[in-house]
Amino acid sequence: MITLLIQDTTQAIQDTANAINPTLSQPAPELHFIDLLFKGGWVMIPLAFLAFLALVIFVERYLTIKKSTKDESNLMVQIRSYIQSGNLDGASALLRNNNSPLSRMLQKGLKRIGRPIKDIEGAIENVGKLEVAKLEKNISILGIVAGIAPMLGFVGTIVGVITIFHQVSIKGAIEIGTISGGLYTKMITSATGLIIGIIAYVLYHILNIMVEKIILKMETDAIDFIDLLEEPGK
Repeated sequence: MITLLIQDTTQAIQDTANAINPTLSQPAPELHFIDLLFKGGWVMIPLAFLAFLALVIFVERYLTIKKSTKDESNLMVQIRSYIQSGNLDGASALLRNNNSPLSRMLQKGLKRIGRPIKDIEGAIENVGKLEVAKLEKNISILGIVAGIAPMLGFVGTIVGVITIFHQVSIKGAIEIGTISGGLYTKMITSATGLIIGIIAYVLYHILNIMVEKIILKMETDAIDFIDLLEEPGK
């Protein structure tokens, strides 16, 4: 009997609360990611463009750099064999068929054989700089996206706050629902900008690390090539 009395009392209290405030009995609407993005306003359009641009640049640069990092462990061994046997044509053909930044750099040095070592080093260094510039093409744009996206997100939030207070000044009253609802939708731009910026920042450094590994490989093999030309009897 006591249990039934407690249950009836609890139900009566809940019914009374629902009658006073009908919204309490209504389930809270679900938040969907796509809906939140659309509530961000016009700032979401340039943010979406920045995200798309960063993705395209990363994929294109990643595939290009990955293609340039193919296994060349036996390249210098074969080049050494050709040069020591005096078969410069064979070494040149091997480098042409390899078609990589390292092979193009060594091929330039191979064409300068017979000239002073300083001239060969200068030719190799110049080609190396051009190859590195090709690998680093457009990577800096990722760094720009990483810096612009968060700031653009903050701009969207500030514009939203200005709009909210403009509405408050027109109505002449502060409504918690208007302020809180407007703020949470406008904060979406800040969150989106930060996420895009962080991702672009990470992708930027991934590509830079890949390029640095190629540069180290090119410098090491260029030194080995010059040492090979300076060996006695060459």
